[in-house]
Formats: sequence, structure tokens, C-alpha cells
Amino acid sequence: MAFYQSFLVVLTLVLVTAPLAMLFGLMAASASRSAIAVMRWPAKIYIAMVRGVPDIVFFLFVPLALDQGIEYIRHRALCSDQTGSVWQGNDFIVCDIAKMPLSSASAWVHDFYGFMLAVTAYAIVFGAFAGNVLAGAMAAVPHAQLETGSAYGMSRRQVYWRVLFPQMWIYALPGLSNLWVLLIKATPLLFLLGIQDIVYWARELGSAKTSAYTYPHPDWRVWYFLALLIFYLFVTWVSERVFDRLNRRFSRGQAVLMNSQQAGG
Repeated sequence: MAFYQSFLVVLTLVLVTAPLAMLFGLMAASASRSAIAVMRWPAKIYIAMVRGVPDIVFFLFVPLALDQGIEYIRHRALCSDQTGSVWQGNDFIVCDIAKMPLSSASAWVHDFYGFMLAVTAYAIVFGAFAGNVLAGAMAAVPHAQLETGSAYGMSRRQVYWRVLFPQMWIYALPGLSNLWVLLIKATPLLFLLGIQDIVYWARELGSAKTSAYTYPHPDWRVWYFLALLIFYLFVTWVSERVFDRLNRRFSRGQAVLMNSQQAGG
């Protein structure tokens, strides 16, 4: 049953991470176009830095940094009587009531906390890639249309939401579809974060013998991983169909506009 449940874990991760990554990407792309330097440069650094560092580094670093950061803040707030450093040699030690989650918490609390740390790591990484895609899509929208909106008396905010934002999606969809597939393909990295995902259970149940159990069947890992292959191919196939429909939806009127421009020329 845990093996079947792990499929839901992977799908939940993707469905939760994708909107968060889009939100991070949209904020980063919008800030990178800002005329205010204190907004523009952090956004550009975020996009360039995350895209330039191997994903696995961030997948391992972000959950650890967030976990220690939360526990450090709780330690300073709840255990103010302890003045010593939390870093003792190679160990990070906080008081018991500052640990996240508490040692007395239920198992599902520990699982949920680890899952949310993983979601945050995925959202930060793929948010940078989404920001790069959306920034390019915003730049692809004809500048004359933005100027026309300003000429009609629209404010910068109105031009953004009524002209730029609706039209950028036709340019962003190809890149976002590739990013979605990459997100799906990156879900096996959950195994590295200590989450018992489908890769963990495929290896665990398919092996003839593990560190904890000896199974009555021979090595069946090839069949379990074949099932994972079919699962990922199916999810990718469904995703491609959805993005094709979205592309047709956002492409409505584009050909008519192109033909009218050619006729005018």
C-alpha cells in the first residue's frame, strides 16, 4: 500500500510545486523588468544563480538550510536562557522544544514537514527557470502594443495586466511545457531527500533482500522500474495533450492578426 501511496506523493508534489514555481517565476520575471534597481538586480541574480548551479545542489541545500534556519529562530525565541552556540563542532544542536517537528509529534507530521521542505526546494529551483521563460515571453510581446496601451491612457499596471500579461502566454507555453516535463522527471530526486517515493519503494519491494527484509521472490526490480517507466511516459503523454490544447486556446486570433498585418504590408 505504501508503494501505491507513493504515486500520489509524486503527483501531489508536481501539482503543488507547479503553481508555486509559476508564482516565483512570475515575480522574478516581473521584477527583472522593473526600473527600480533594488528589485531588478535581485531578480536577475536569483534567475542566473539558480540556473547556473546543478539542481541537485539546491535540492539538497534548500531543505537543510530551511530546516536549520527555522530551528535556529525557534531556539533563539524559545530557549533564550541558552547562550551557547548551536554549532558545536560539526553538529547543529538546538534545545528540544525548538526542533521541527517535535520529537513527540506523530509520524505524519514528520512526513508532512519533510514534504513541504521538498516542495519549497523544487519551487525555488523551477521558479528560476520559469522566471527565465516568462521574462523571455514578456520581451517577445511587441513593444508597439504596450505603447498603444499607454497612448490610450492606461497606467503601467493596466498595461501589464491587460496587454502584456494576456499575450505573453503564447510565447511562454513552449518553454513552460518543457519545464513541466523536467519537473516530472525530477521527482525521483525525492529519494535523495529522505522521502519514500516510488523509486524508493520500487527498489525496496523489487529486491530479493534488503537491509530489513528478505522476500520470497527473486530480484524483480526490473519489473518495478518498468512500471515506473510506463507511469512517467503516461503522465508525460497526458501533459503533452493538455499543453497542445492550451496552445490552441492561446493561439486564437494570432493567425488572423498575422494575416491582417501581411495584407496591410
